[in-house]
Amino acid sequence: MRKELDKKYDPGQVEDRIYDFWLSGGYFHAEPDPDKKPYTIVIPPPNITGQLHMGHALDETFQDILIRYKRMQGYEALWLPGTDHASIATEAKIVEAMRQEGLTKEDLGREGFLERAWEWKEKFGSRIIEQLKKLGSSCDWERERFTLDEGCSKAVREVFCRLYEKGLIYQGERIINWCPHCKTSISDAEVEYEEQAGHFWHIRYPFADGSGYMEIATTRPETMLGDTALAVHPEDERYRDCVGKSVILPLVDKEIPVVADEYVDREFGTGVVKITPAHDPNDFEVGARHDLPIINVMTEDGHMAECAGKYAGMDRYEARKAIVADLEAGGYLVRIEDHTHNVGTCYRCGTTVEPMVSKQWFVKMEELAAPAIKAVREGETQFVPARFDKTYYNWMENIRDWCISRQLWWGHRIPAYYCDGCGETIVAREEPACCPHCGGKLRQDEDTLDTWFSSALWPFSTLGWPDKTPELDYFFPTDTLVTGYDIIFFWVARMIFSSIEQMGEVPFKTVFIHGLVRDAQGRKMSKSLGNGIDPLEVIAQYGADALRLTLATGNSPGNDMRFSDDKIMASRNFCNKIWNAARFILMNLSDEELEPGLPSELEIEDKWVLSKYNEIVRQVTQNIDKFELGIALGKVNEFVWDIVCDWYIEIVKLRLQAGGEQKKNALRVLCTLFEGTMKLLHPFAPFITEEIWQALPHQGESIMTAPWPVYDPALSFAREEEQFEIIMKAIRAIRNRRSELQVPPSKKAKVFIETERVEVFSQGEEFIKRLASASEVAVAPQLELEGMVMAITAEAKIGMPMDDLVDREKERQRLEKEKLGCEKEIASLTGKLQNEKFVSRAPQNVVDSEREKLARAQERLKKVEESLAAL
Repeated sequence: MRKELDKKYDPGQVEDRIYDFWLSGGYFHAEPDPDKKPYTIVIPPPNITGQLHMGHALDETFQDILIRYKRMQGYEALWLPGTDHASIATEAKIVEAMRQEGLTKEDLGREGFLERAWEWKEKFGSRIIEQLKKLGSSCDWERERFTLDEGCSKAVREVFCRLYEKGLIYQGERIINWCPHCKTSISDAEVEYEEQAGHFWHIRYPFADGSGYMEIATTRPETMLGDTALAVHPEDERYRDCVGKSVILPLVDKEIPVVADEYVDREFGTGVVKITPAHDPNDFEVGARHDLPIINVMTEDGHMAECAGKYAGMDRYEARKAIVADLEAGGYLVRIEDHTHNVGTCYRCGTTVEPMVSKQWFVKMEELAAPAIKAVREGETQFVPARFDKTYYNWMENIRDWCISRQLWWGHRIPAYYCDGCGETIVAREEPACCPHCGGKLRQDEDTLDTWFSSALWPFSTLGWPDKTPELDYFFPTDTLVTGYDIIFFWVARMIFSSIEQMGEVPFKTVFIHGLVRDAQGRKMSKSLGNGIDPLEVIAQYGADALRLTLATGNSPGNDMRFSDDKIMASRNFCNKIWNAARFILMNLSDEELEPGLPSELEIEDKWVLSKYNEIVRQVTQNIDKFELGIALGKVNEFVWDIVCDWYIEIVKLRLQAGGEQKKNALRVLCTLFEGTMKLLHPFAPFITEEIWQALPHQGESIMTAPWPVYDPALSFAREEEQFEIIMKAIRAIRNRRSELQVPPSKKAKVFIETERVEVFSQGEEFIKRLASASEVAVAPQLELEGMVMAITAEAKIGMPMDDLVDREKERQRLEKEKLGCEKEIASLTGKLQNEKFVSRAPQNVVDSEREKLARAQERLKKVEESLAAL
């Protein structure tokens, strides 16, 4: 007995059971196989703090579509999953949880804090993985990795040591981006800029000799306490005589020099800038060129340092107000000018970052960036869409040295050790027992590495590098990276230069970029707008397949998509449509087994639908290969809905009712067609296609191992396809004409077809009778059609006797009544629109709406009058 399908499709009853079936069958697992080509995707590892959101759902759906497609094409397809420790985000979550208990990091100490962090990871780390499974993700869960696991940690230490030994990692005092809330440095890529309303404070700096003053403008007056010079352009005639003189730093009352430097923009402001080397990256460079002192006036938590004198201990913005007030009181403040400018904020907490001089670890980027730029220019790695390579080049060609140290405890601790005895720094893959120079005791660097340092190694560290493993040899380089455009410089660029440096080749061949998921109005989903949609709630209500179909429908590479209730309900309706079609086929299958494959004799409608299917196979395969997933799904959807369900199933009902060989042959075509269609749909909607597949007659226990359909020239029936399309056009034309006359399908009418294609239409007589409510059909090159209701196609004139369609007198009465209603509506609307008071006082949208109503009423009247004339 074959498996039966329930009357109604209930994803809640199907999806978990099917997923367990896949897991127990090991269908997701991949092993190096010399007889197969590999295809590899590594998952962008979600944070262990993460909850599945629509961005994840979109990203994972696209990866799953590709991996299922390649698996069915016969590749040894590995989708390698894992999670990211996410230093800043995770530590912030743990610190906040501890704060609720009245604890701080310092209360626990480093070891105690890390114990708690690992407990957090065990509790929450698997949560998002379980949520990804709900989506249907066919990852190889046997190979799941974590960026802090021993293998990845070994890779991190190896890369750090290699880069250090090569002179590409160094420690030094540089301007970095400091987050006063997270109390750590962050890289340039982790700074998000937002437009904020602010001010320019114009301040006088008096000459030390009393000969006048120089005027500067600043957006951050609190940093002036760390000024160590004023600078002008060397070719600025206005200030040529000022260079070399000294000015008095207001409020601090100390002399600082005036220097000349080409960094200064003569056209901006007064052409004079204050130089604060400890709090501005450009000023730091100017200070280095002129050997200026570096004075850091802020603490790690954004308060003023001891050297700030009377302002010490104040919050930076509190100090700003006090300093401006004192400048005004001392006569130094010239004016305050409103100014809107881009302000850097921490990508995690949104706090305004503070450029600050700090001793940190850096990676020299120039040598690493050059081959990574070349690899993309020469096509070793390609972006889809290609336009996103501009984002990549813009970042890489202007890249600065990467600050990789973070003042956190959760993460990969920097493998650098200091000897207080002899002052040596030792960088080592494993912790040394003692100082190799003096035998003294060593202490490890307190800082951890930027999260992205380990994520940059993800495509090869997860496959066992630095060890030479069979997986690394077989599955690397990976094939496709699927990610959003917002982390091209965070992650994509770093993976490319890291892989080229360590592996000698690019980490992936293609970077498939997708956009964001927005709400129905096109707005970005956010907590503040309250427009976020929980994908798990959508899955619970509509099923994972409906969510996946919604995310893929109409999607095009690199572009944002809108998520709406209408879309998800349309996807659910599509699932119900294919379920009902499958049940119809199964209800017509007897217990007697059908011969597999197509019958030797095919009817014209069989050839038509198989030819259509064959072409869809070719097009969908091409679309997926070009990452046009939305287009591919659209074609499958249209084929299932319009061709299979609305036409072919209706057409073959006659043969199914006839029984015998006619029924068997029709069923063999239906089953072959539907099995192939389920394969095309499987990457997009895996659960429902697996459930239907297991109920259909086929060979193989899972659709996941079924071969992907391929274009077959033997199934291309161009002549029959063209002929059947002619019949379909005629049926549509008849239906439309009957609809205009409001003739119910139950009322039969004779149909007379005048055409040169007599043979074609003769073949279609039974179809026209069944699908166009024809009582009989006459086909000839010449017919008397005068006085009949006409329907026209490119190949035929089609006439239907009026008396067969309508009761003339009743129809005349109905049309006269409708005409009267139209005329009354037109009169009312015309009177309103001719009323000057209404037109001048009513809102424009109301007036426009009334004009549209009038136009529609006039169009209706025209059609009614035409129908009356036809009677």
